[in-house]
Amino acid sequence: MKAYPPKVHYRLHPGYVAWILHRVTGLGLALYLFMHIWVIHNISRGKEAFNEVMAVVQSPIFHILEIGLLGCVVFHGLNGIRVVLLDYAGAADKGPHKTWVWATLAVSAAITVIGGIPMLQMAFH
Repeated sequence: MKAYPPKVHYRLHPGYVAWILHRVTGLGLALYLFMHIWVIHNISRGKEAFNEVMAVVQSPIFHILEIGLLGCVVFHGLNGIRVVLLDYAGAADKGPHKTWVWATLAVSAAITVIGGIPMLQMAFH
């Protein structure tokens, strides 16, 4: 019988972190979709009901949550492109995976910060 070495504690590899974040952002986008449908549904209840809902979603907390939504959309999209490049464009054979993950995170963060500044100004103006 072959003896196996003892289990080693798993370290969070950047690819694994990207995998987890891709699932979390996908879940966040799905939850946003249901909230969006609920808000749009209120149009059928009349002008007053829709205006009440819009007054709630125009609060500063929702503007801050929109920045999170922007981050989810940007990361999920860019990471999806990274996965497609790794799977179908042969990028898995060409370069270090960690660099691709860190570049995806950096570009996502930069776009979220640049896009989030006007949203913050709108929230606290």
